[in-house]
Amino acid sequence: MKKRKFIKVIILSLLSPFIPLQTFAQKIMTVVKSNTEWKKILTNHQYYILRKEGTEKPFSSPLNYEKREGEYLCVGCKTPLFNSKMKYDSGTGWPSFFEHYPNVIATKLDFKLLVPRTEYHCAICGGHQGHVFDDGPQPTGRRYCNNGASLTFVPKL
Repeated sequence: MKKRKFIKVIILSLLSPFIPLQTFAQKIMTVVKSNTEWKKILTNHQYYILRKEGTEKPFSSPLNYEKREGEYLCVGCKTPLFNSKMKYDSGTGWPSFFEHYPNVIATKLDFKLLVPRTEYHCAICGGHQGHVFDDGPQPTGRRYCNNGASLTFVPKL
């Protein structure tokens, strides 16, 4: 790694907890609630993941095994993020998608593991969903690795 890039990574990793999501976001949030309001509508586990950027244990979400046709919505604001045709089995233990609906995902850099990763959130409510990697299937080559607790599944009728 070149010295200049290394210094930039170090500085951003030190500042990342203090930089708001909108700094890196592709779209500004439109649903804003207080922590008290979020705690009323989310379980403790959902709150930890969606609002505190936590991660669930791999293979712990029933949505990892969901095979029916339908849509995956943000559990916080019910915005459709993915449909079942975008889902695939990545073998990672988390529901994974190679694509998302337009204008519903916001990203920011995450340095929690010291190595920069791209974290993504619901662009409408700011709820943490997971991380995106460049090791997914075609046609996008991306893997949106999602916490199942951040989603709710609505089967197609």
